[in-house]
Amino acid sequence: MKSLGRYVIFLGSMFNNMESFRTYIRLFIDESISVGVNSVFIVAIVSTFIGAVTAVQTAYNIVSPLIEDYIIGNIVRDMTILELAPTITAIVFAGKVGSKIASQLGTMRITDQIDALEVMGVNSVSYLVLPKIFASMIMYPLLVILAAFLSLYGGFMAATLSGLSSAQDYIYGIRFGFNEFTVTFMLIKSVVFAFLVASISAYKGFYTEGGALEVGESSTRAVTSSCIAILLADYLLAELLLN
Repeated sequence: MKSLGRYVIFLGSMFNNMESFRTYIRLFIDESISVGVNSVFIVAIVSTFIGAVTAVQTAYNIVSPLIEDYIIGNIVRDMTILELAPTITAIVFAGKVGSKIASQLGTMRITDQIDALEVMGVNSVSYLVLPKIFASMIMYPLLVILAAFLSLYGGFMAATLSGLSSAQDYIYGIRFGFNEFTVTFMLIKSVVFAFLVASISAYKGFYTEGGALEVGESSTRAVTSSCIAILLADYLLAELLLN
């Protein structure tokens, strides 16, 4: 409870003694490039192969001749939009972006750069953390949209090239019984996951104590805590929005 209270106070302190809007715009652009653009490659690779594996495993488990081939596209669509694109990508996001945020802030803490900002009268939490959180909440949903598209495309390529399904059946399966709310649900999850990863990682890095070894430990704790928070939030959002 002590850590939770400290985390809440940490988030609230971001909005005290804020800098000029122009300053945050510059920082936001820099963080967006770091968080979003630099994560495109790993997200593209992971999501494409996840879609391909899902299609192959779905086809392998269809043992009844009464089940149509379009079910492959239907299952890949639902699994991708509801779970794989936002959640699996969030785990990757935590490992890449979350660890970077924690190690960056941890290094600044042990080298007294954060203390120097505070001596100059700058709210270090607002200046260093707020742009990271907003950049993550804007860029991560875009990464999830990309991941969803590439996952469906990866499933399409795997299903058609291996002869598991025709292109027409796979596309029909994607369209069949489509519920538009699943996309809204995916985007809601992506915004929540982005906030959790960025804020928890920043919190762990900001309060690093010690030296270089402790920076590595903070980075590890940030990824671990972010993954746990993602899975917990995934369950809670499913209970709240799908029931």
